[in-house]
Amino acid sequence: MIESRDGREVVVTGVGVVSPAGIGAEAFWAGLSRPVEDATTREVTGFDPADWGLTKQQVRRTDRFVQFALAASAQALADAGYADDGLDDPERWGIVIGSGIGGALSWETQAYVLRDSGPRKVSPFTVPMVMPNGAAGAVSIRYGLRGPCETISTACATGTHSVAAAARLVASGRVDRAIAGGSESCMTGTNVAAFGNMRALSPTGRSRPFDPDRDGFCAAEAAGCLVLETAESAASRGARVYAKVAGAASTADAFHITAPAPGGAGAARCMRLAIEDAGVRVEDVTHVNAHGTSTELNDAAEAEAINAVFGAHRPVVTSIKGVTGHSLGAAGAVEAVALALTYKHRTIPPTIGTSTVDEKLDLDVALTPREWQPGVALSNSFAFGGHNGTLVFTPAGTATPATAV
Repeated sequence: MIESRDGREVVVTGVGVVSPAGIGAEAFWAGLSRPVEDATTREVTGFDPADWGLTKQQVRRTDRFVQFALAASAQALADAGYADDGLDDPERWGIVIGSGIGGALSWETQAYVLRDSGPRKVSPFTVPMVMPNGAAGAVSIRYGLRGPCETISTACATGTHSVAAAARLVASGRVDRAIAGGSESCMTGTNVAAFGNMRALSPTGRSRPFDPDRDGFCAAEAAGCLVLETAESAASRGARVYAKVAGAASTADAFHITAPAPGGAGAARCMRLAIEDAGVRVEDVTHVNAHGTSTELNDAAEAEAINAVFGAHRPVVTSIKGVTGHSLGAAGAVEAVALALTYKHRTIPPTIGTSTVDEKLDLDVALTPREWQPGVALSNSFAFGGHNGTLVFTPAGTATPATAV
C-alpha cells in the first residue's frame, strides 16, 4: 500500500473464527464443504464463553458480539504462536475490530427491561455492552495492548475495511503487529423482522449465491480475527505464514442506501484500485472470494463488476455464505479467514447451496471443492450505504513493490 515504509510487507500469521460453519479454524474449514439445513437465520451453536476465559460476571457485562471477538482473537493469537499470558511490546500492537451494528441484543433486551420493570432495573452496563467499539476495547484490555485500538463500522464491508486498516497500520510502521477483524451478533426480533420486511431475507432459508433461483440472504452471527505482522517479525520468530496482504481499496457507490450502483461500477473500481495497490496485474488474479450474498441485485452487480474487471480472464469465484449465512459486519473478516485457509489447504471451498450458476452472470463459480495453486486472490465486501471493500492476498513468497503492503 502507498503508506508502506521501507518496503514493510504485511503477512497473516494467525486466524480465529466463530461461525455457524464451525468454531475454530479446523472446524470452520471442514464446515465450508458440508451442506447445511435451510434456515433463514444462522446461529453459532456450541459456543460457551467460559471456554475462552470469561467469568460469569464478565458474561453478564458483555454482549455476545464482544464474547465472539474475544474468542476469535484468542484463537488467532494462539494460532500465530503468541502466548496468552502476555504479549511483548504492547505499544507496538494495533487492534482494528469492527462491528456493523454492535450490541443490538443487549439494547433490545434492556429496552424490554425498561418497558416491563422500569428504569431502575436497566443494567448500568448497557452502554458499554451496546457500543460497537466494545469488542476492540475488550481485546485491548484483555491483553494489555496500548497501541492504536480502533473500530470501523461500514455495514457489511466492516470486516474487510478493518483488515485493510490494520494492514496499513503495520505497513506504515505505526505498529509491528495487529489484531484485525469483525464481530456481529444482532439477530434480534426487530432486526430480523426489518430485514424480512425489506425483502432481503431468503423466505426459503436457503442461501444460494449466483444461482438463478437465489431469493435473499440468511442472516447470521459470527466473528473472524487475523493476526497481521511484518514479514520480518514473522521470520524472526519462525512463524508460519498463510499469505501476504498485498493491497486493498475502498470506494463508495454514492448511489443508494441499500442497492448497488448499476453495473457494479463502484465494486469494479474498488477491485481495480486494490489490484493496482498490490502492484499486480489483472491477469495474475486466479481467485475471488466473493461477497455473494444470494440476493438478486448484489449477485448481479458483483458479477457485472467481476466481468468488467477481468474480461476473458476468468478467476475462480466462490461465496462461503451458502454455509455461513451473511454475518454483516463480521462477513469480510470471516471471509478473509477463509481465504487465508484457502492458501493453507490449496483448495477453493465450494459455493454450498448453489446447484447451477445463473447463465446471465457468466462466472466460473466453484460448486465443488476445487484444487488451487496458490496465487493472487481477492476478497470482496459490498455494503448498505454504498461501501465497497477489496483485499488482495498473495502467496507469502511473492515479491511486491515497496509501495505495496
